[in-house]
Amino acid sequence: MSTALPVFVVQSDFTDSAWKKNAPAIMTEQGATIYLGQNAAENLRKIQKAGRQLDNLGVAAVKLSGEGWGFDEQWAFANGYTDTLSKNQIQWADGADKLAAMRNIVNWSRDLINLPPQDIYPESLSQRVAEKLTSLAPEHVSHRIIKGDELAQEGWMGIHTVGRASAHAPCMLVVDYNPTQQADAPVDTVLIGKGITFDSGGYSLKASEGMLAMKCDMGGAATVAGALAIAIEQGLQKRVQLVLCCAENLVSGNAYKLGDIITYKNGTTVEVVNTDAEGRLVLADGLLFAGEVGAKKVIDAATLTGAAHVAVGNEYNALFSVDDDYANHALSTAAAQRENLWRLPLQPWHKENTPSAFADCANSRPQKGGGAGGASNAAGFLLRFAPNDGQGWLHFDIAGAYNNSANNMWATGATALGVRTIATLLQDD
Repeated sequence: MSTALPVFVVQSDFTDSAWKKNAPAIMTEQGATIYLGQNAAENLRKIQKAGRQLDNLGVAAVKLSGEGWGFDEQWAFANGYTDTLSKNQIQWADGADKLAAMRNIVNWSRDLINLPPQDIYPESLSQRVAEKLTSLAPEHVSHRIIKGDELAQEGWMGIHTVGRASAHAPCMLVVDYNPTQQADAPVDTVLIGKGITFDSGGYSLKASEGMLAMKCDMGGAATVAGALAIAIEQGLQKRVQLVLCCAENLVSGNAYKLGDIITYKNGTTVEVVNTDAEGRLVLADGLLFAGEVGAKKVIDAATLTGAAHVAVGNEYNALFSVDDDYANHALSTAAAQRENLWRLPLQPWHKENTPSAFADCANSRPQKGGGAGGASNAAGFLLRFAPNDGQGWLHFDIAGAYNNSANNMWATGATALGVRTIATLLQDD
């Protein structure tokens, strides 16, 4: 690495009158210094802001120097100092191997989300993920890509319906990580990711300003793929299957329309009242798959609703579950990983909040944003398809894990918030 700017953390108030007291990092002849207070959580926020400050100053390489750089402090700095194109270089203070390996995978997840839509479409996303996971444990990983009309032939009607209008065929990627190498080994967890590689809204067409960032609508797929990659690198000894539900939601003569009815593999019929509520339609297939393989636990992640984004902003992911014990464990896990997670309401009766006169249910309410409680109602729709009446199931709505423009904590683009939490949940007994 070329010459790097030294960065220090100091547990002390600074008195240099040349700098404003709220400046995250103070520049001196020795490098940059971050002065910390007594509040641990606020210290981590300040460290992350300092990373953003140095990136904005055009610093291309840093060396974390001196005492005080624990794992959490280094990771907070890396979150702020990571630029959109993942070019900034860090020399770690301690624990370099673990930090570098984790940062490489998190940046891989971010880069997938940030790639332009001509490069990421259903099959290319599936291939990139399969290749990455296979490279980490080639003897333990196998995969299958179910593509185009094969989806309809096998009954995966949500993915097929949403993606059939695109020149890029929809896909379901199934990755089987089986460290036992025994065909009858039980599946501990199924990870499900929403992989809408571009979302125009379909015939419920988005406005141009709302469509610009919709390359990020496969953020759930990148998040769970990154989580599995980290868990594998950390020695995961349980069988985990990854299911990515991949499609482009576009408009053409054979696109699905408002009023269409989808019949799912389990016989459930769904009236389409909003083609821009497509994520839940593809995730339903993933949840049905999880039930077929008898997974003990099911975790899905999706940039699902603007309502969740409004509720928790860009600083949190939203969590939904009817399994209180598992939900509380997820919240404590997220806190330990320094990733903000907030539980929003979900009860069994939320399943009834998207009614239809023509089918078992609709995919939304025919109102802007799905009406009041839109995020919970979307989770309620998914609950219809979750195995075991939702016991052992977590739904992460990560709609806020992408920034249309940089702020004082994150660069423009994907944040990968949630990857560490889900990776840790995979390791649970």
